Amino acid sequence: MSYAEHVFRSDSPEATQKISEQLASSVKSRLPAGLVIYLEGDLGAGKTTFSRFFIQTLGHAGHVKSPTYTLVEPYELDEVSVYHFDLYRLADPEELEFMGIRDYFGEKNVCLIEWPQKGAEFLASADLVISINSHDDVRTLHIAAKSAAGDAVVCALSAP
Repeated sequence: MSYAEHVFRSDSPEATQKISEQLASSVKSRLPAGLVIYLEGDLGAGKTTFSRFFIQTLGHAGHVKSPTYTLVEPYELDEVSVYHFDLYRLADPEELEFMGIRDYFGEKNVCLIEWPQKGAEFLASADLVISINSHDDVRTLHIAAKSAAGDAVVCALSAP
């Protein structure tokens, strides 16, 4: 089955914030279904910045910390729980099994996962894959749906 894709270009943090807000608003309107979002890109591409804007748009008013050293940062919001993972420093993928990774993938949970390839065999399949590429001062964000739930989110982004 073929699912929707959408490409955005950003030349500033403000533009990236707007894209992230659009995506978060689309996700928010489709809750309570859970959603798994893989974030791909080189170091410094903007994955954590994108996640910060996304989490704030879903309703978190406080500081959004990078999970680089903690592996996961939880955000319990009114309508949804968001779990922001950064697997870059993961030494052994089996660590995910020991921490109960499967418990995070459920209804009303949105999981943002940076560096998903580091723990692939222990992760739930992605509903959305966001690939962020940076060239000079321009970022390209390619958002690809990988499930029916992800497709609904991407189609809403493409709607006028």
